[in-house]
Amino acid sequence: MNKLRIVFMGTPEFAVGILDTIYNNNYDIAAVITAPDKPAGRGQKVKYSAVKEYAMEKGLQVLQPTNLKDESFLAELKALNANLQVVVAFRMLPEAVWKMPELGTFNLHASLLPQYRGAAPINWAVINGESKTGVTTFFIDEKIDTGAMILKEEVSIGENETAGELHDRLMELGKGAVIKTLSLIEEGKAATTIQQDIADIKTAYKLNKDNCKIDWSKTGIEIHNLVRGLSPYPAAWTYFTDNGQEWNVKVYETAFESVTPNEEVGAIVNAKKEIKIAVKDGYLNVKSLQFPGKKKMAAHELLNGMQFSDTAKAL
Repeated sequence: MNKLRIVFMGTPEFAVGILDTIYNNNYDIAAVITAPDKPAGRGQKVKYSAVKEYAMEKGLQVLQPTNLKDESFLAELKALNANLQVVVAFRMLPEAVWKMPELGTFNLHASLLPQYRGAAPINWAVINGESKTGVTTFFIDEKIDTGAMILKEEVSIGENETAGELHDRLMELGKGAVIKTLSLIEEGKAATTIQQDIADIKTAYKLNKDNCKIDWSKTGIEIHNLVRGLSPYPAAWTYFTDNGQEWNVKVYETAFESVTPNEEVGAIVNAKKEIKIAVKDGYLNVKSLQFPGKKKMAAHELLNGMQFSDTAKAL
């Protein structure tokens, strides 16, 4: 039986749920490592990571290294005398860090590895129209998300489920997976499976402005999946143009209607209560959106204050 002494590494809200479960199961947490504080918002007020907020609330020791290879940080990490490290939504670790504890370093990844290795697995599973996903725990090695797998848990993805909704369900699933993994390691029963690279492997690329932009030449379902895969954050976006004006618009919720459209692709169909946009195989009904300088709102709320002309387009 291994008496576990854990260093936890993570930054966003997803990691908080896992840390909370480890804490509430009375594991010995030597310290929590998270991203450095950074200024955010208009006032550039210093913002703590979600994990730091939680760790401070629970009185856990917090380390925030800017350089994971720094000798003083490595000495501080070693002095904690942890025998296991648990990583959830952090950054790539140098070998000196992941090899340090006697029992290794394991990661919780929000996909069924080897599929969707990378920064945004939840988003890309939805964007690509997958019907299932899950979580995987694995021991970290020198590459990104390629290490020997300990266990997997699977869930189905709802037809209209957003990345935000799936995020919350996977966090719940991840809690159980991490506790099971800790038990296996504690009991010396953590058998592993080597990842096999398969032909149709899909990557969870980092999200950026380009891959979040709506391409109106795609099918209605592809666009609908992009919107829900980026909702609520960072959100799919497009340009609306009308009468010489142009707006950068975020789109949060859509519904697809499969019919033969009467208008050219991208045309905004003039309707009193709905914003419908022609695509090659039907219409995309925009249910909620955000115009620059305005709050997120339902389409009918926006149309109370503005109407589109017959030449309005989404680009």
